[in-house]
Amino acid sequence: MPGLPALFDLSGRVAVVTGGGGALGRVVAGALAQAGASVAVLDLSADTAAAVAAGLGESSRAIAVGADLSSEAEVDRAFEEIDQAFGGVDILVNAISAPVDRYEPQDFPLGAWDTMLAANLTSYFLCSRAAAQRMIPAGRGGSIVNFGSISGENALGRGSLAYSVAKGGVAQLTRETAYAWATHGIRVNAVLPCQFFNDWWRGNLTDPDRRKLVDRVVSGIPLGRMGEPEEIAGPVLFLASQAASMVTGVLLPVDGGNLAMNAGASLDW
Repeated sequence: MPGLPALFDLSGRVAVVTGGGGALGRVVAGALAQAGASVAVLDLSADTAAAVAAGLGESSRAIAVGADLSSEAEVDRAFEEIDQAFGGVDILVNAISAPVDRYEPQDFPLGAWDTMLAANLTSYFLCSRAAAQRMIPAGRGGSIVNFGSISGENALGRGSLAYSVAKGGVAQLTRETAYAWATHGIRVNAVLPCQFFNDWWRGNLTDPDRRKLVDRVVSGIPLGRMGEPEEIAGPVLFLASQAASMVTGVLLPVDGGNLAMNAGASLDW
């Protein structure tokens, strides 16, 4: 059995991170690069992807690709660029999290619904399919890690209908592809984060009118705080690496205990 450092060593592996310009995606890209992987950073903004790739360090092999990954043609183009640069794919992390269009369910516009599902679910399917089409003939297996959410497991409200439905779809996409591709040695898992700090959430901390939303969110997290972006790196690296070689089809909460807590729970009795 390999020693612990070797279990997490990704040297010689090619990792693709979608949504790589986001608060969590860029942390994941950095962790994969530090573990030795060559990294393709994919983002809707080519400039943002390039900045993240450049920040991975001179010793890292990294490329940046700007693409709308809800488009089949754009996904094909992006993965062709990855093929040309690295010759294949061993790890895919689907980390896209598009901004949430918020409406009450009875008022939700079809256009906003379609946009949310395209960004937060269809892109995951298209990129997973593209990765598997490369992993299967290569015969080396692989790992796919999807970013789900606590919102895909139960209702959050606050106008997040389409986002939550998309994340529920990510959970089932994870299960179905884990089962379908297991015979090829491809493991598919998901992380389910609670609310992690990004620019928007940090802005709410200093806005008295929005602070109550932060307090409400934190009240549902038993650890008593929101996540810091760096705290997603370990769970994703675990699932992507040989340390999780017998783990597939798992939905791993990274939520400070949120999903373990009943909505009516209280320490007072």
